[in-house]
Amino acid sequence: MTTIASRPVVDALARAGLPADEVLAVVERTLDEDLAWGPDVTTEATLPAEASGTADVVARQPGCLAGLPVAALVVETLAARQGADVTVDLVAADGDRVRPGDVVLTVSGPLRCLLTAERTMLNLLGQLSGVATATAAWTDALAGTQARVRDTRKTVPGLRVLQKYAVRCGGGVNHRMGLGDAALIKDNHVAAAGSVRAAFEAVRRVAPGVAVEVECDTLPQVREAIDAGADLLLLDNMTPDELSEAVRLCRPAGVRTEASGGLTLADAASVAASGVDYVSVGGLTHSAPVLDLGLDLRA
Repeated sequence: MTTIASRPVVDALARAGLPADEVLAVVERTLDEDLAWGPDVTTEATLPAEASGTADVVARQPGCLAGLPVAALVVETLAARQGADVTVDLVAADGDRVRPGDVVLTVSGPLRCLLTAERTMLNLLGQLSGVATATAAWTDALAGTQARVRDTRKTVPGLRVLQKYAVRCGGGVNHRMGLGDAALIKDNHVAAAGSVRAAFEAVRRVAPGVAVEVECDTLPQVREAIDAGADLLLLDNMTPDELSEAVRLCRPAGVRTEASGGLTLADAASVAASGVDYVSVGGLTHSAPVLDLGLDLRA
């Protein structure tokens, strides 16, 4: 890894808690998508090999940043492939709020390298910053309440670790990363096992050390899940009054609560007023618009 990325980029990935090998694999795949049919013919035709310069990545709209060290890793990885030297300066930091015109990253080196890396850099940075921006909107909407916005497993295939990192950059909280680090008993599991209690006890037998969350659609299911010993309840498609009653039942038992089910920013105040601990929003990762950023060569 250190032979491909500079020490500052390696350190930035480490501070972000991002697994360097996994991020590098994503970067390699995305570069290969562009270069699988040959080199960048447009750039190589219009720029001499010796041309060098500096370019800035600039925000085109307001938002919250995520993925700057990933973008830096893109250009450094391509430079290593080409035997070129580049210098990357992370002007901003992940989690920063930006306005149009703000420079977030500066890179210097051979222009062929910079322009070939441009779209891959911006695809990843824009996608992750879009997730962070959507999360930040929920974070702002829930400010002053005890509720925190939480992601789901509804992520873009192959980008889960990065997207969930972007959620953290926006002030959100990660749900389980995969199927093995926590259990979530849903309606199909309950149907297969015969009841909430039966499903809960089956999971406890197989994975006694794993936190168990139970999806509940009704207040009777809430009571059954509490009695079974659930750690956390996913309250799916409940009205504000039902959410409040579910919280009232859960708190004396020390059971945390998470509201879910097609929630929008317009719902934030009423959902938070119920007293839930988390608000689950799949849209943070499955449908957040990308943040518009561009690469501008300096004259």
